[in-house]
Amino acid sequence: MGEYGIVPGQRVAVIWDSSSPVEALKDLVDKIQTLVGADSRVSVENINQLSQSAHRESSFDVILSGVVPGSTAQHSAEVLAEIARILKPGGRVLLKEPVVTESGSNSTIKTADKLPTALTLSGLVEVKELQKEALTPEEAQSVREHLGYQGNDLLIVQIEGRKPNFEVGSSTRLKLSFAKKPGPSGKPSVDPAAAKLWTLSANDMNDEEMDLLDSDELLDSEDLKKPDPSSLRAPSCKETGKKKACKNCTCGLAEELEQEKKSSQPKSACGNCYLGDAFRCASCPYLGMPAFKPGEKILLKENQLHDA
Repeated sequence: MGEYGIVPGQRVAVIWDSSSPVEALKDLVDKIQTLVGADSRVSVENINQLSQSAHRESSFDVILSGVVPGSTAQHSAEVLAEIARILKPGGRVLLKEPVVTESGSNSTIKTADKLPTALTLSGLVEVKELQKEALTPEEAQSVREHLGYQGNDLLIVQIEGRKPNFEVGSSTRLKLSFAKKPGPSGKPSVDPAAAKLWTLSANDMNDEEMDLLDSDELLDSEDLKKPDPSSLRAPSCKETGKKKACKNCTCGLAEELEQEKKSSQPKSACGNCYLGDAFRCASCPYLGMPAFKPGEKILLKENQLHDA
């Protein structure tokens, strides 16, 4: 029993099928119970009823399936998925299954290459083949009776797998490396090679082959002249040549134009408007108003201008 790697205190499940001899199953369970001790219980489950069992997730340390002498159990994808579910993280599964050497028309029996793939797809890791041998006459007879396979190209394979050290649905934080962000000053990091290229050292200044330019030589006589302060002053709205206030006028032209617009009155064409209606023409805007002194400011109402 040392080949199964069972130690005292572990929870073990034994899975059997209809081809398993009853006496051989009973002897296997008794030997495993002796190994795990009286404080641990060995569970025995039929392979066809495994999905309907009441076992919780991560219940067993070791699961043995098809290892009963004379068993020809076939492990479907559903069975392997249930085994992975009830196995504890890091737990072991050991199973035996008859396989064919080459794939043929029989879809019930797997090939030796497809069996490890089936365990991997069920979520198990570290899948490895432990043993491969020819069937005994009793096992070959059991395959013909229970699986209906009459070929002679059968082998019995013992294979092992482990459940990953985490539970289904668990999560963890990924450690991703990102580019370093700029420091608090907001300045991007400088490539050392580029910094060295644009840096002058004391040795560079004393190098006779290094041709350095004097920055003062780059200025001509026009650049050295002091500019006229008046040329630096921004022109106001009045100095632009157009009597039109800027959008954000601050020189007072906008207010002045608004006041002129309000106070503008029509000018007399004949020059006799101030004398009274007897001297005013038919289209005079001052009709109906009393005479006024020349130069006196007269305000006309808006409706009078429209009527005129």
